[in-house]
Amino acid sequence: MSRIGKKPIPLPQGVKYEVLGNTIKVQGPKGQVQAHLPGGVKLETKDGNINVLRESDQFAAVHGLARALVSNAVEGVTKGWTKDLEIVGIGYRAELKGKDTVVFTLGFSHPIEFPLPTGVTAAVDAKQTKLTISGIDRQKVGQVAADMRSLRRPDPYKQKGIRYTGEKLKKKVGKTGAK
Repeated sequence: MSRIGKKPIPLPQGVKYEVLGNTIKVQGPKGQVQAHLPGGVKLETKDGNINVLRESDQFAAVHGLARALVSNAVEGVTKGWTKDLEIVGIGYRAELKGKDTVVFTLGFSHPIEFPLPTGVTAAVDAKQTKLTISGIDRQKVGQVAADMRSLRRPDPYKQKGIRYTGEKLKKKVGKTGAK
């Protein structure tokens, strides 16, 4: 039995879910999220919790996955998801242009405009070097953060670029340091 799959998901007050074929719609105070539900798995509500049950051992591989997807959707509509990014480098910065566009200055000859998808918001601090991406869909928030990070990946030699907050980089020595 899957250790993750058999854990019950607490269903907070004001959160409703509905299974439509192979998708699940979760509604809560922050909005509505749709998630894909793998085949061979069904949901059951018992004592204020959602239990994920698999139909047979043939579907053991997707048992934990289904539970994680439903749990992420429930947590997204109650608390929401955030990812924090740091911009490191002289002259590197980000600023908001309207509500749905982030403009990056990353040492290229031109600024980069990054449009935000619907359901995802960004906030930039006063120094323009810290960026917070938030939303109710965990997959979307993580993908937007990864796409922003890929605009200027952290450099292992100079340690410049866009990185996740708390991300540790292994500093490499340059040509002069290797003897």
